[in-house]
Amino acid sequence: MSETPATATEAPQSPPPAPVAQTPPAEAGARRGLSVGARIGVTAALTAAAVVCFLFLFVQGSFDFAIERRLTMLGAMVVAAFAQAVGTVVFQTITHNRILTPSVMGFDSVYTLMQTLMVFVFGGSVFATTDGLPKLITQTLLMVAFTTLLFRWLFSGSHASMQVLLLVGVALGLAFTSLSLFLQRLLSPAEYDVLSARLFGRLSSAEASYLPLAGAVCLVAGTILWRRRHRLDTLLLGRDAATNLGIDHKREMTLMLVVIAVLVSLSTALAGPMTFFGFVTALLAYQMAGTHRHSAVMPLAFLIGLFTLVAGQFVMEHVFYASGMLTVVIEFLGGAVFLVRLLRKGTL
Repeated sequence: MSETPATATEAPQSPPPAPVAQTPPAEAGARRGLSVGARIGVTAALTAAAVVCFLFLFVQGSFDFAIERRLTMLGAMVVAAFAQAVGTVVFQTITHNRILTPSVMGFDSVYTLMQTLMVFVFGGSVFATTDGLPKLITQTLLMVAFTTLLFRWLFSGSHASMQVLLLVGVALGLAFTSLSLFLQRLLSPAEYDVLSARLFGRLSSAEASYLPLAGAVCLVAGTILWRRRHRLDTLLLGRDAATNLGIDHKREMTLMLVVIAVLVSLSTALAGPMTFFGFVTALLAYQMAGTHRHSAVMPLAFLIGLFTLVAGQFVMEHVFYASGMLTVVIEFLGGAVFLVRLLRKGTL
């Protein structure tokens, strides 16, 4: 049998298949599992269950006294969770960086310096004589004024940029921290002990008279951020893209920075510094949401933050009998998560 001769020309190849649009991993994960609305609902249900357990379980002594104390702590947790978690999400949006937190702007350093100066000038008894709503308002206004003036100065220059703002914030934060440490070394041991107790987060000692004002500020800030949630989504595209889509980039950035300053300043003045809490809640919110849309990330961040504080306080009180150590534990674990995230990412 003779073999079939090879043809001179090869058969035409079929055209390559059309490229298929790639779905981002986070979005794909969200589609394979529960929807975003379902995830928010599940997180809200878990948070509500934690709140009920915290308020009504293991009540000893007078029920009225216990429920009043726990409601006050719950109010402080709501304010701290909203301010720190949502404020960090918005801050990471405008800085285009998932590592940075508002603490890098020196909020905690300003608060520490203010408390140190009060004790250094007036003595350790100043806290007992000045505690009240006027002090909270004064501290918040001073911190907001500092950050607002910093933003206005940096954004009004010819070389205005977020990078310069961050570098100046870091430098000022280090300067304030160094000055605070220097003044603390000049204090007596008794005054230093009183000051140290104020420099840790203190959800268990929040004043009930502060909560109506703090809640009203959070409500106003939340309304502003929710009405601008689509603009925040647009800011993720960058300055040029946002401007081409009709967004006044400078105006929106300045407004968001002022809102963040109000939220974080109020939370710090009410409950003390919480450096890594917002970072952890924002990280978990993005991973759970599976999307960059702020309509999903901001509610999840708030719910995760509130669940962490309420459940953590319940466990610390009734399992480890160390109710005042919650913020210390959160900061330790949050710092560890921050280092792991930074080392894995490899850059800011």
